[in-house]
Amino acid sequence: MFGFDVRIARVVWTGLLVVFLLFAAYSLRSTLLVVVFAIFFSYLLYPLVELIERFKPVRLPRTVSIGIVFIFAVLVFGAAGALFGTTITEEAMRLSQQLPTLLDPANISARVPLPDFLEPQRARILVFVTEQVQAGTGQALPIAQRLGLGVVHAATNLIYLILIPVLSFLLIKEAPLLRTEFLSSLGAVSAPLWRGILDDLDVLLSKYVRALLLLSMATFTVYSLVFSALGVPYSLLLAGVAGLLEVIPFVGPLSAVVIILCVAAFSGFSHLLWLLIFIIAYRMFQDYVLNPMLMSEGVEVSPLLIIVGLLAGDELAGVTGIFLSVPVLAAIKILLVRMRSSPDLIDRTTNASH
Repeated sequence: MFGFDVRIARVVWTGLLVVFLLFAAYSLRSTLLVVVFAIFFSYLLYPLVELIERFKPVRLPRTVSIGIVFIFAVLVFGAAGALFGTTITEEAMRLSQQLPTLLDPANISARVPLPDFLEPQRARILVFVTEQVQAGTGQALPIAQRLGLGVVHAATNLIYLILIPVLSFLLIKEAPLLRTEFLSSLGAVSAPLWRGILDDLDVLLSKYVRALLLLSMATFTVYSLVFSALGVPYSLLLAGVAGLLEVIPFVGPLSAVVIILCVAAFSGFSHLLWLLIFIIAYRMFQDYVLNPMLMSEGVEVSPLLIIVGLLAGDELAGVTGIFLSVPVLAAIKILLVRMRSSPDLIDRTTNASH
C-alpha cells in the first residue's frame, strides 16, 4: 500500500521539472526576450535567404547569402528612417511642446469640435471634460516619470539593437544543423512526433511574424495617406504610433484609436466624425479581411483564449507578455493537437524511455 510507485515518481519528477523550467524562464525573461526577438527577426529575413540560396552559384557559401540579406535589411531600415524619421521626430517635438496648451481646460471648449446636435450640451460636456482633464493631470507626472525611466532603461540597453541582429544571423546560419542534431538525439521513436511539432511551429512563427509586419506596414501606409488627405494634425506621427501598436494584439490597435481621436480632438480637428468613420471602416477591414487572410494558417486560437492570454500576459510581463500571448497560446495548441493525434506514438516514446 505504501510501496514506491515508479510511474508516479516519474510523473511527479516531470511535473517538478516543468515547474522549475517555467520558473527559470520567468527569472531569465529579459534574456529570453532578446532571444525571442532575434527569432522573430530571423523569420522575417529567412525567406530572402532562401530566395538567394535558390539562385546563387553553387560555390557561394550560405554565410555570404545571409550577409547579403542583412546588408539589404540595414539599407532598407536606414532608408525608411531617413524618409520618415525626420518628419515623425519634428511632429513629436511639436506635439510635446503644444501638449500643455492642448490640455488647458480653459481652451478646450473653443477648440474641440462637436456635431450640431451636441452643441446645446457643450457647456455640460465642457464641465465633464474639464473634470476628467484635471483628474488626469494629477496622474500625468507619475506616468511621465515612469515613461522617462523606461526611455532611460531602453537607452542603456541599446546594445540589444546590435545583439538581436547578431543572434538572428547565427540562428539563420545554424538553424538547419540544430534541428538535425535535436531530432537525431531523440531517437527513431520520438523523432516523428517532434518533427511534426517543429514543422507546425515553423509555420506558426513564419506566418505570425510576416503577418505582423504586413499589418503594421498596411496600417502605417493607409493611416498616413488618409490622415494627410483629411488634414489631421501630426498625421505621420499618429500613423507611426498606430503602426507600432499594431503588433500588440487587441490592446495595441484600441490604444492607437484612443490616442488618435484624443490628439485630433484636442488639436481642434473639425472633421472628427469622418475620422472616426474611417477608423471604424479600416478596423473592420483589417480585423475581418486582412488579418484572417494573413494569419490563415497556424495562428488559430479562440477569441476567448486570446483575451484570457492577454490578461495573463499582462500580469506576468506587461506589454511584452501581451505581445507574446498569441504565439504562445498557438504553440501550446500545436503541442496539444499533435500529442492528442498521436497517442500510440507517445506510448511508444514513453515505453522506450523506460
